[in-house]
Amino acid sequence: MHNFEKLLFWQKSIVLAKNIYMICPEISSDEKYGLILQIKRCTISIPSNIAEGSGRNSNKEFNHFLAIALGSAFELQTQLILVKELDLLSEEKVNALLNEVSEIQRMIYSFKNNLK
Repeated sequence: MHNFEKLLFWQKSIVLAKNIYMICPEISSDEKYGLILQIKRCTISIPSNIAEGSGRNSNKEFNHFLAIALGSAFELQTQLILVKELDLLSEEKVNALLNEVSEIQRMIYSFKNNLK
């Protein structure tokens, strides 16, 4: 069992989730039940799956949940690219979020490879 709160990529994913929630009100309210909802869901999925997997009984199970968290991070990346392409947020703001996502992706991937 791992203490997820000590994992740097979990900590960074919590910061990312807060940043996403703070920026979502800037996106057109037309997207409230579409893109915004999906962005929030996959953002929350990242730290949630890291935490859930850390409490499992084996590294194999933890690795599975890390894979789900990683998938959610790539889903978020795609949605943020779409936000940028649709000019729903400034390129500068989206790029800052994409940099956070990319860092978390690298950290999870590296941890997964060392967990085996």
